[in-house]
Amino acid sequence: MTNAGTTVTADLPTPAVRLPRRRGIELTLIVVAVLLSVYGYCAVGLARNGTVPPGAAGYGAGLGVLALLAHVAVRLRAPYADPLLLPIGVLLNGLGLVLIYRLDLETPGDRAAPTQLVWSTLGVTLFIVVVLALRDHRVLQRYAYVCVAAALALLTLPVFFPAVNGARIWIRIAGFSIQPGEFAKVLLAIFFAAYLAANRNALAYTGRRVWRLQLPTGRVLGPIVAIWLISVGVLVLERDLGTSLLFFGLFVTLLYVATGRTGWIAVGLLLAALGAVAVGRLEPHVHSRVLDWLHPFASIDAGQGPNQLAQSLFAFAAGGLLGTGLGLGHSILIGFAAKSDFILATAGEELGLAGLSAIFILYGLLVERGYRAGLALRDPFGRLLAVGLASIVALQVFVIAGGVTGLIPLTGMAMPFLAQGGSSVVTNWAIVALLIRVSDSARRQYDMEVAA
Repeated sequence: MTNAGTTVTADLPTPAVRLPRRRGIELTLIVVAVLLSVYGYCAVGLARNGTVPPGAAGYGAGLGVLALLAHVAVRLRAPYADPLLLPIGVLLNGLGLVLIYRLDLETPGDRAAPTQLVWSTLGVTLFIVVVLALRDHRVLQRYAYVCVAAALALLTLPVFFPAVNGARIWIRIAGFSIQPGEFAKVLLAIFFAAYLAANRNALAYTGRRVWRLQLPTGRVLGPIVAIWLISVGVLVLERDLGTSLLFFGLFVTLLYVATGRTGWIAVGLLLAALGAVAVGRLEPHVHSRVLDWLHPFASIDAGQGPNQLAQSLFAFAAGGLLGTGLGLGHSILIGFAAKSDFILATAGEELGLAGLSAIFILYGLLVERGYRAGLALRDPFGRLLAVGLASIVALQVFVIAGGVTGLIPLTGMAMPFLAQGGSSVVTNWAIVALLIRVSDSARRQYDMEVAA
């Protein structure tokens, strides 16, 4: 209104700024991921045969349909989810199929790419089911003890089946094989997150103080330590030391996040070092891998030719900065594990340091987005679950990349999305689905707070 020539305007409430859903960005990135995967598939065919592979159109259409269905599920049920998670999963999975197809050309009698595509389809299907069916991640907290019981059962099953390459980690029936430990790691992450969220105050503020570390009472810490010891003990019995290291790292990480006490990291590193020294000296299978790590070229000096680790190092060296080009490397000389444990060597040789760095950046973004979603949540369970799932990916990448590059002794694990392995790719899609659900809850919670 006007008073003495002055206009006075009543203060109006500032309209709430709602967060953009960014599903359009996600769709654009998915299209880019599919096109890059198809380009890699065509590049392999052109390099090897001088023509585009006849199945290029079908491969692109199949991957594109799977990615589009996953995108539709996210758009319907998790519209506020992080727009980078799904495209990263699509690109890594697509690149893995390309690398496996490229190695299949060297082994016509052992073609793994078609089977891997079927497993990838099952993984995306599970992703869609989780996104559509799980409306709230907090529901999982109710089933913590069901999850841990199922995880221990899955870890124990391979004990009753024959060992493969020195480890009892597979269940093989009528030509069909799965690796139960891959599914168990997600179930144990849910249990650890639920238990630590329910007892975080008791873990942080009760018990006896020893030097700078606050040790909780046995009644609080005992159950989770017992579960962890049982799971790791079974894995040691099965000689699945890579997964044992993964579970140990997951346990220490979540314990630190739950309590906020850095002393647990120091204790974890000390126990890991002691355990590594003990197992490396007492377990023959592990001892041989430690010797290969310490002396990767010993077999060459002995006139026996390069072993797998030496061939892997040669592949990385041959790749240089920009790589030899897809389809033009010789990483198949690594042998039977070229498509699984050592598939990163193929990426390093044919894509070079630049391509390898891009792959690590994708993994880093996936882990960072998982951490970001967890830190944005108010509920302790969701925070610990997101950190735990992201840490699983981070630990796997570190253990595998460190092993094939000679940074640490080699342990048999599958590179997430890239390596041959049905159980691994299905589990990784489940991890991405859960991170999608958590990130949707985190941004939705923030949007509601802004609107209020």
